[in-house]
Amino acid sequence: MKQNHEILPLIEAMMQYDQRDVVPFDVPGHKHGRGTKELVDFFGEKVMRIDVNSMKCLDNIGNPVGVIKEAQQLMADAYDADHAFFLTNGTSSGVQAMIMSACQAGDKVILPRNAHKSAINALILGGITPVYVQPEMNTRLGIAMGVTVEKIKEAIALHPDAKAVFLINPTYYGAASALKEITELCHKHDMAVLVDEAHGAHLHFHDELPMSAMEAGADMSAVSLHKTGGSLTQSSALLLKGDIIDKDRVKTILNLTTSTSASYLLMASLDGARKILATRGEKMLTDTLKLSRSARAEINAIEGLYAFSTELIDAHGVYAFDETKLSINVTGIGLTGFEVYDILRDEYNIQMELGDINNVLAIISLGDTKEALCALVSALKDISVKYKKPEFDCQVKPLKNPEVVIIPRDAFYMQKKILPLADSVGEIAGEYIMAYPPGIPVLSPGERITQEIIDYIEVLKTQKSVLTDNHDPSGEFIKVLKHNNVSSIAI
Repeated sequence: MKQNHEILPLIEAMMQYDQRDVVPFDVPGHKHGRGTKELVDFFGEKVMRIDVNSMKCLDNIGNPVGVIKEAQQLMADAYDADHAFFLTNGTSSGVQAMIMSACQAGDKVILPRNAHKSAINALILGGITPVYVQPEMNTRLGIAMGVTVEKIKEAIALHPDAKAVFLINPTYYGAASALKEITELCHKHDMAVLVDEAHGAHLHFHDELPMSAMEAGADMSAVSLHKTGGSLTQSSALLLKGDIIDKDRVKTILNLTTSTSASYLLMASLDGARKILATRGEKMLTDTLKLSRSARAEINAIEGLYAFSTELIDAHGVYAFDETKLSINVTGIGLTGFEVYDILRDEYNIQMELGDINNVLAIISLGDTKEALCALVSALKDISVKYKKPEFDCQVKPLKNPEVVIIPRDAFYMQKKILPLADSVGEIAGEYIMAYPPGIPVLSPGERITQEIIDYIEVLKTQKSVLTDNHDPSGEFIKVLKHNNVSSIAI
């Protein structure tokens, strides 16, 4: 039987603390905002008064026994999980905790190469060996989709000693793999199933959306409630189900990197978002889907634009599609997604989630309105006339999996040298290069650099994409391993 999701244990405890008008001699040092007038003027007095630190009445995230524990139990119940852990360092910390909880140093994990950089970071932190599965490619749209059951079967057959399989549900653009079938397959081979649901925190609360990880029987998932569930930026939750992974190990792993001064503002927002999703989520998501579907139909009536959706569902990496992801292919109006992204922001005051070579993406969520969608559609109509060029045909296609020469952790710690990117073909990358968003590495430490990869990075540079995590922000130079004659790993 479901718990009472009308209650807000952590928020109520913080309200009671505020009403007591405690005289603070603890941190934070702004002392309820009294020492920082400028912050009070900007954030408001209420925010500063409830920006507090751990104390008995408010519990402690490192070992919760009171109101945080109660709030986490409610979160678990809302998602039909057995346990939930609040995250105040985003889903990135949850992804790292999942992989490091399921795997130890030297273990293998099967994962798609279009995983977020946080998954690769987990490999570095844990000394874990990646077994990459090639996601399905949609060459028309120029993006990677989900992974097929067949590709996972092949990877398991080649690597029966892998400890876990890591999946994305859904991808940034809305594609979902056959999660339940893959989960059942993995469990037959005693492999844990870990799911990055950074863009799927809302899935569990509406049956017209792709199946959530917990519903599919996955062992763990990390959900970005701040992205699509209504909580504050950087707040997420880690969900655990079953007994394949020990909950105490998960807590220990989280405590390796979680601040002992976790933000109560972020945790309280998780408490509030959980209540909203559990009690009103279905109705709100029905309205959200209606808005997204209506806007998609209007955009598809604009010559040269294609807002893709459930028609992509097939047997090749798109088992289901999240219609709240309003992804729009713009090549038919002769522009790149990067260009449309910039025009919408600079001329129409509309901020999209991302632009890539072929597409722009709008995230439609609980806070969107009909007026906002109308503004987007109107702007796209205007752009399609005002800026139209001959149809854009990008010669750079989605990249296939690079060769992993050595595991990311070894590459991370090895000596490096700096070379011009143009002269680095055949070298082994010693750092990341990626565009953000979406934060999926073009290159990761330990991978062989090819001309195809360099060409792709050059296109990103010409489109003024924001390159991150590499030491040279211009992308002209790259760190590679000082000695290129290292032995390849056996995977």
